[in-house]
Amino acid sequence: MASDSVNKVVLAYSGGLDTSVILTWLQEEYGCEVVTFTADIGQGEEVEPARAKAEAAGIKEIYIEDLREEFVRDFVYPMFRANAIYEGEYLLGTSIARPLIAKRLVEIAAETGADTISHGATGKGNDQVRFEINALALNPEIKIIAPWREWDLLSREKLMAYAAEHGVPVEMKRDGSKSPYSMDANLLHISYEGYDLEDPWVEPGSGMWRWTRDPIDAPNTPREIELTYRAGDITAIDGKTMSPAEVLAELNRIGGEHGIGRADIVENRYVGMKSRGCYETPGGTIMLKAHRAMESLTLDREAAHLKDELMPRYATLIYNGYWFSPERRMLQAAIDESQRVVNGQVRLKLYKGNVLVVGRQSETDSLFDESIATFEDDAGAYDQSDATGFIKLNALRLRVAGRRRGR
Repeated sequence: MASDSVNKVVLAYSGGLDTSVILTWLQEEYGCEVVTFTADIGQGEEVEPARAKAEAAGIKEIYIEDLREEFVRDFVYPMFRANAIYEGEYLLGTSIARPLIAKRLVEIAAETGADTISHGATGKGNDQVRFEINALALNPEIKIIAPWREWDLLSREKLMAYAAEHGVPVEMKRDGSKSPYSMDANLLHISYEGYDLEDPWVEPGSGMWRWTRDPIDAPNTPREIELTYRAGDITAIDGKTMSPAEVLAELNRIGGEHGIGRADIVENRYVGMKSRGCYETPGGTIMLKAHRAMESLTLDREAAHLKDELMPRYATLIYNGYWFSPERRMLQAAIDESQRVVNGQVRLKLYKGNVLVVGRQSETDSLFDESIATFEDDAGAYDQSDATGFIKLNALRLRVAGRRRGR
């Protein structure tokens, strides 16, 4: 992109090495004014230090926002109403955070008169696609600078050298160490990539995991919890009403203590390559299991089966970055309509990495009729002789085909 075509840039800024270098690089390469945007979406790190770093770089407009409630309420909860899971294993923890960040980048650009946004996603990953597709869906005219697709600072060593040369402060952890993994965290999950995980045969070291106990070392006594659902969303834990972000934070805490939510996956990235990643999603793992249990009691059979058929498509849309697409909105409308009856309570036992459903009830919307389902005398509630015609009609096409084969 020509430097003279950029006037003002809103940068998704964490204050870490990559985005600190990007901030200075934008000023140097494009000679433009930079606005920084730092989001707290539950990553577990202080975000205020980013303010001091941005101020030291001469930034005048600094946005630091707590988006945890919006993240869970408007993005995580709608996704879990769909039971979304990518390629059978990935609970989409990174994917679902990107549309919110893209949305705020575009909104802040409008508020500050910026014509461009910028991010620190590399040219190899999915995040560049997610940030940019979502941003362009909201503002088709927004310009985007993706430094990793332009510069030659393609290693940590080169980034450190650039930082030293340009006086960019880079802080290490208090003990001087740095995790060897590329990590991304928010209130839904934490992910690990790179280092020894680049060999899919190598088992990750026990010291890598940060949120969850090793299931072997988890408590020997199961923890029982009760979740209350209203229209497909959890509203209370053990009878205590909580906000969406409070629910997820508490389920993360409880689940992590019991070794729940670890995953080691080789996934197909949208950009074409296979990638190995490890994830900890304790709260999300509990939510998925409990939501399916609540639906099993309250959803009509064909509605439930249709939801399951649509889910892989829905999950892929989120994974690939199409949260604001018309097809995702259309699917969401259908999913949300199905959730009107998903009300009640689910009781779970958490034990050494396992989530066990031990009870479910709904006073208002249960479709379970004990008088019909019983193995005892049902007093005429179900006429078993009706099954004869049902079976004959459903077997008709197979009988016709069988006769033809027998000729």
